Amino acid sequence: MASRIMMKRCRNCFRQALPASYAHLGPPGANSRPSLPIYHNRHQSFHHSSFHNANAPPSNTYEPKRPAYVKININDHVKIVSLGQGVVNVVLSRPNKLNSLCIPMFEAIAEAASRLRNDRELNKDLRVVIISGEGRAFCSGLDAKGVALSGPKSSLDKLLKRPSGYGGDDGLGNLAQDVCYLWRKLPVPVIAVLHGYCFGGGLQIALGADFRFATPDCKLSIMESRWGLIPDMSASIVLRELVRMDVAKELTMTGRIISGSEAESLGLVTRCVDDPMEEAMKVAREITARSPDSVAASKELFQSTWMVEDDATCLEKETTLQLKLIGTWNQAAAAGTQFGINLPYWNK
Repeated sequence: MASRIMMKRCRNCFRQALPASYAHLGPPGANSRPSLPIYHNRHQSFHHSSFHNANAPPSNTYEPKRPAYVKININDHVKIVSLGQGVVNVVLSRPNKLNSLCIPMFEAIAEAASRLRNDRELNKDLRVVIISGEGRAFCSGLDAKGVALSGPKSSLDKLLKRPSGYGGDDGLGNLAQDVCYLWRKLPVPVIAVLHGYCFGGGLQIALGADFRFATPDCKLSIMESRWGLIPDMSASIVLRELVRMDVAKELTMTGRIISGSEAESLGLVTRCVDDPMEEAMKVAREITARSPDSVAASKELFQSTWMVEDDATCLEKETTLQLKLIGTWNQAAAAGTQFGINLPYWNK
């Protein structure tokens, strides 16, 4: 009885503490559509493509699932699929080639990231992005034959021209780098769902995400050394945040293929699960129940300070971001849930 009375008093105090502008119990903006923590998950199976690689595929026949509603199809290589309630699935869709990276695929991935960052109609309710591969692989890396047939010199020019143009006015990378690096620039969490093969450029795309969920038997490799090359798709940024330098060197210099389970133990993969898409959806549901402002600020905080050695810079960043959150509608809505008051979030 005492606990119920105390909770009632807390609710009343919270209501009284709400700024006057919140009194109508609706988010700012007459036409805004809040992102609510409600989830709809209607799925159909991906088509099983034929496997043409001489290497034996992983024993697990897991393939991600997706709903039928495709919002955007880019070059017939990448689909942007709505999963409902602010969750979007970016599907690498070249299953007959194990989603390998030809020039149109590079361009489609970079365009997808650019649109999700800059297209207001596409991102106005965006809360979480899930990247997955159609068919029996996430991405098997560079399609060397396809790139060669596109013309080696013109292909190199497209891949290495800096900036690529997809990163906007503050773009830093070339096209090869932006298919990985631009996911870090989105103000929402990005989850990579890994299965089958995740080689070379495919692995670097996954490393550009905030979280990676993989099947235990997924095969991963920093494979560029087999072609006499180095990983140059932002690996120098993403690897240093996840593994020790000696691990990065060993995996890069040998091109060794590792399992999802070993990748998890090394820190390359967030978690190994039998159904990584289901795990991604579960985490997405948890994230969409939180304030979109605090989620975006959390991503910015850690990405801007993780490798900074100056403590003063890190502490100042925390305070700067916190001051932007305190007293806002979404902060009040988040706090209200602790007192049993459910207000919708406003996705700006």
